[in-house]
Amino acid sequence: MDPRVEEHAEVLVDWSARIEDGDNVVLSVGPDAHELAVAVAEKVGERGANLHTTYASGEVGRAYSLAHDGDFDEDPAHELALYENADVVLSIGGGRNTSEGSDVPPETRTARGKAREQIREARMDTDWVSTVHPTRSLAQQANMSYAEYQDFAYDAILRDWETLADEMANMKDVLDAGSEVRIVKEGTDLTMNIENRVAVNSAASVAYDSHNLPSGEVFTAPEATEGEVFFDVPMTIRGERVQDVHLTFEDGEVVEYSAAQNEEVVGDILDTDAGAKRLGELGIGMNRGIDQFTDSILFDEKMGDTVHLALGRAYGSNFPEGHEDEANDSTVHVDMITDMSEDSRIEVDGEVVQRNGTFRWEDGFEE
Repeated sequence: MDPRVEEHAEVLVDWSARIEDGDNVVLSVGPDAHELAVAVAEKVGERGANLHTTYASGEVGRAYSLAHDGDFDEDPAHELALYENADVVLSIGGGRNTSEGSDVPPETRTARGKAREQIREARMDTDWVSTVHPTRSLAQQANMSYAEYQDFAYDAILRDWETLADEMANMKDVLDAGSEVRIVKEGTDLTMNIENRVAVNSAASVAYDSHNLPSGEVFTAPEATEGEVFFDVPMTIRGERVQDVHLTFEDGEVVEYSAAQNEEVVGDILDTDAGAKRLGELGIGMNRGIDQFTDSILFDEKMGDTVHLALGRAYGSNFPEGHEDEANDSTVHVDMITDMSEDSRIEVDGEVVQRNGTFRWEDGFEE
């Protein structure tokens, strides 16, 4: 076994999920993530936790969704009980086809999502962490050889997370103290209110309210969004390639949209529910170990020189204690990315905190 797989498992169990003796752990495993799952299972066992493993296959999910009549039972008790009794949920992605499920009708997908709202909430009430095992399908999607993709993935995952957390704390402090964020670049001039929000220093650990490995972003929950934004980083959404998305916001909601490719996917997302027309997240990428786009949101949104915005559900962790119910509610949370490496700036309360991808505390920042 590649020693980096063992290291990945150790980071996931100890740094990210903080698994302890007696924890009830659900491990969700993608079809080609077997090697990492074995290493994780060993670490979980060594720490005295209780393990239950589930199989997460896009093909299985597609077959079930297409065969079903679309009238899904709400929150089946057997599945809900699993997550209500879990302390930790680990999800290891590693599918064989990154476009699996692209032919599931949007209305079926939406119906199943709405029928699982309590299950989703129960899962999110655990110390959940999602990661991915480098697979050949992901390498192909990234247009890399398998060996090259493995090197890329582990450079992003096996970081000095404590040092990165200290650096990202600079951005968290700026956002926590701020009231308004403005993003400016070609095709983009967007303002968002962030007053009375709590920014998350997403350092790949539940100790930081962070649930992705790799991570490396600082994110908050905006409101009162005004202006326009252009997402120039191509991405696969619901199994479809979406490119050059343009959104216009008025009074916090999307009022116009377009895309150069698969525009209907964006429209289907916006039509999901009322909350899907509003932003649930503003995320600022800060992981310099990610140096190229790979058409994987898990990696691409964490890349330094990027900003991502999510339509739909906001996270309760971005709100002061007792105000979590103010979070934008939706059954979707769909991230889209804009490249901030050239002719761009991020302002907080009128002060530039990043210009052309360089933060003001980094070497090379231009006033």
